[in-house]
Amino acid sequence: MMLDIISTAIKPSELSSVLKLKLSLSLCRKRAYKSSLNSLAEDLSDREFCLAALTKVSRSFAVVIQQLPNELQDAVCVFYLILRGLDSVEDDMNLSIEKKLNLLRNFHSKSMEPGWSLTEIGDSVEYRQLLANFQKVVAAYLRLKPSYRNIIKNITYQMGQGMADFAEKKIQTTADYNLYCHYVAGLVGIGLSQIFSASGYESSFLEQQKIIANSMGLFLQKTNIIRDYFEDIELERTFWPPQIWAKYAEKLETHKLYPESPESIACLNHMIADALQHVPDCVAYLKMIQHPKIFRFCAIPQVMAMATLNKIYNNPDVFRTKVKIRTGLAARLMVETNSMERFNSFMEKFTYKLISKLSAEDPNYLITKKRLHRIIEAIDATRVSHSIAPDGNDNIEERVLF
Repeated sequence: MMLDIISTAIKPSELSSVLKLKLSLSLCRKRAYKSSLNSLAEDLSDREFCLAALTKVSRSFAVVIQQLPNELQDAVCVFYLILRGLDSVEDDMNLSIEKKLNLLRNFHSKSMEPGWSLTEIGDSVEYRQLLANFQKVVAAYLRLKPSYRNIIKNITYQMGQGMADFAEKKIQTTADYNLYCHYVAGLVGIGLSQIFSASGYESSFLEQQKIIANSMGLFLQKTNIIRDYFEDIELERTFWPPQIWAKYAEKLETHKLYPESPESIACLNHMIADALQHVPDCVAYLKMIQHPKIFRFCAIPQVMAMATLNKIYNNPDVFRTKVKIRTGLAARLMVETNSMERFNSFMEKFTYKLISKLSAEDPNYLITKKRLHRIIEAIDATRVSHSIAPDGNDNIEERVLF
């Protein structure tokens, strides 16, 4: 932590960004938000509670959501909280499988009934209190426009069914891995595209781009899954597909015991190479965004993910702790990612940094190098107003989702 602070202090651009971000956080979080969600539920309106809950369960998202036009902030906030509630059910390892399956498969309908809430579910205090006061989120949902409500309910239904399916079976293959990430994150990208189009801020064409919207979610989810190895192992849950990790160890837990072994590093880099395949689609998606505020909302998480992959590549600390990018760098990315040109600049920088870290001794050297160069090609293509698919096929719509 101290090294992080010192590193930020000696970089003027990062220090300035940290100060701007702190100001932004202070504006989105009232003094009352220091109270517990249980207390806030008694004092705040439904809408105010949702905004407060957002700062409790995801401070970074609370900042990013401010980038959106005012009309979209409520819809996306409620969308996030409903899916956060669903995710909390999935993440609770103390729930019996019968109760978990029932909740996951019916969350889309139950969570939209006036007065509905859940008690003693969630793997953190904030998540448990969010679900215990979920009637406030439901009430805010019921006040949204019908078009937004329909989108949120449909995505929640699909996600719940997918989560239930994977609660009964393990991820084994990379196809399973892609499908799971589609359910828990790709659907979020698809749902957000539909909300953006329904609002009129983006064209109806955007909601048709399901393949690249799915990739937006997969890239973020896979980055989180790689980074969260240690935390997930400690909680006795795993998302890394055996089709990848079994090439390097008999058990996934082995990497925790021998984090600096060549096999552990190769496995980590293999997972990163897998995530990188989605980046050209993300570049193509962002090129389609017309509204500058929606662009910032979509672009900031993507550039943060690329920075994270840069940080964890070849990094044995992934198997020891939860690795995070420098606070000052995160603040700078959040403050300065405000145009396609700036997004491209950051993504290009991180891509070339990754290229400089490659070693021909890495078993995944060639595929990683190939995917990194495809990212550079995709970025260059946006500069001439033409996006390409990661497999070299210019017609994105000809590719299938899986």
